[in-house]
Amino acid sequence: MAFGRLERQPGPQPLSEINMTPLVDVMLVLVVIFILTAPLLASAIRLDLPRTDAATPGAPPPSVTLVVDAAGQAYLDDLPLSPAALAERLQRIGAARPDTELQLRADARVPYGRVVEVMGAAHQAGLQRIGFVAEPVAASSLAAP
Repeated sequence: MAFGRLERQPGPQPLSEINMTPLVDVMLVLVVIFILTAPLLASAIRLDLPRTDAATPGAPPPSVTLVVDAAGQAYLDDLPLSPAALAERLQRIGAARPDTELQLRADARVPYGRVVEVMGAAHQAGLQRIGFVAEPVAASSLAAP
């Protein structure tokens, strides 16, 4: 009875070396990512600015409040003005300080066209900074559909 050869061939030996190709691929991808993102992280320009007593740190720009009520009447700093008087007053403000911020408070029922007219008058007067003032929504009205 023959059960096979008595000589046994040695089986495949385990691979004891690390395959470097995947490691090199991953490292190259990481290097490329770091090369691309490093300039974005260090985008701030560091300066040592000179000091003076005349500089005012963080002085807010001047602002005026323009209110448009539900009837479409415009009030500049709580003074009711006609459209012509409003344009003339905005022109004077824009000529004196063009960096003045206009804070526009318009009633929710004011037609969009009236708000655009007021914004156009401010833009023609040279006022480029217009902020829209709104009330925050109550938390209970957010939950209800």
